[in-house]
Amino acid sequence: MKNKIIVIVVVLLVGLASFFGGMKYGQSKTPALGANFLGANGSFVAGARGARGAMAGGFTGGQIIFKDATSLTVSAQGGGSKIVFITGSTPVQKSVSGTVGDLTVGENITVTGTANSDGSITAQSIQVRPATTTRVQ
Repeated sequence: MKNKIIVIVVVLLVGLASFFGGMKYGQSKTPALGANFLGANGSFVAGARGARGAMAGGFTGGQIIFKDATSLTVSAQGGGSKIVFITGSTPVQKSVSGTVGDLTVGENITVTGTANSDGSITAQSIQVRPATTTRVQ
């Protein structure tokens, strides 16, 4: 009987130690949310990288460098660009409601949507951002 109690206590102690050790390990692997802030050109930097990864690439932001009836090309942080597919019914958010017709080359936008296999994004919503932004620290 005494041996059973010792075995139970040891199993409980090992289980608790494993649980708390796993919790600490998990915390060390979780990226800090940190502040998301905008760079000088209005594109997201720092903490926003985690949000982009969580959405499997369906997020981008930057300046519109090309626009036609079905797509936008948005400059990417650090160079390059991202193609964003749009429709006439893609929601565009501004201080007031907008439409795809409100989007112009040179505007800063944030796009949320579905990542496509070719690296483009099919927009689910677009937010127009002010031309001048300040960096939050």
